[in-house]
Amino acid sequence: MLTYTIRRLVLAIPTLLFISLVIFLLLELAPGDPMAQVPLTVPPEVKEKMRIALGLGEPVYVRFWKWLVQFFWIEPQVLIDTVFGTSLSEGKLRIISWQTRSPVMDIVVQRLPQTLWVVGMAYVVAILIAIPVGIYSAYKQYSIFDQAGTFVTMIGYSVPPFFTGPLMIVIFAVWLGWFPSIYDTTLVVDDWASFKRQVWQMFLPMMVLALQITAQIARFMRASMLDNLNQDYVRTARAKGLGERTVVLAHVLRNSMIPVVTVIALAVPSVFGGSIITEQVFKVNGIGQLLITAIQANDLPMVQTLTFIFAVLIVLFNLIADVLYGILDPRIRYD
Repeated sequence: MLTYTIRRLVLAIPTLLFISLVIFLLLELAPGDPMAQVPLTVPPEVKEKMRIALGLGEPVYVRFWKWLVQFFWIEPQVLIDTVFGTSLSEGKLRIISWQTRSPVMDIVVQRLPQTLWVVGMAYVVAILIAIPVGIYSAYKQYSIFDQAGTFVTMIGYSVPPFFTGPLMIVIFAVWLGWFPSIYDTTLVVDDWASFKRQVWQMFLPMMVLALQITAQIARFMRASMLDNLNQDYVRTARAKGLGERTVVLAHVLRNSMIPVVTVIALAVPSVFGGSIITEQVFKVNGIGQLLITAIQANDLPMVQTLTFIFAVLIVLFNLIADVLYGILDPRIRYD
């Protein structure tokens, strides 16, 4: 397993380099001008000097190489300096946002906690709901609970966040007035009262994300449980006189969780992708909304860095899913 993991990590390097090249070239071909936000009163020669200052006067391959050096070499040095108090990155040019003229990674680090609050809680809630629902739906197949659960999960899986988000705002924020419709990103959690306010304002965006995750995991959990409930080892366990609870929870559930755990790991990047729309709907000041504003402002360094971070998450969690599958199922060997 260690050899397989090392081999996959080594293979991930050219994969990520190719992905970064594709992202860079796509953004180069995309329409839009970073000077479009500059007032019309600015003379053309000044705009040209600003364009050169942003590095747009250099060839494409030079700009791509500079971005690679900044992302993979200079930014890790900045992290080391921050943690250990060294000065490895002093005087070196970092990835600078065209929109804010500040380092991109500093902005990402500032916005990341807001996204992790919402995405992390949504994922935990979704798993805690989806697994029991999937287990009981499979055990009580074709019951009223199973049919209702199938109906709800299919709706949750089919309806996109840009529809469920405004719908929840209209119902729970406008009509009922139970929850705020706008996320207060200035709230500082330093006591129990502020923590309750944070949970209260997180509820709607968290449930929008959790609805899709719950639907996906519950469907996989139900299908996996149904597949294992009809296996010979289950009939053998029942014939030995084991209790139904022991058969379902100790034998069937353990084997059924093997593919579900991999689905849970693979779904993490998609949750971050779903947060892009959800954060825009609820005005959460996270990395999803940061990506949208960067696209609107033609801030190519910000868009390229955030898009590549999402690609890294996909590659990383694919590796984690494969490793977990091999650990949980002793029949799987990566020799």
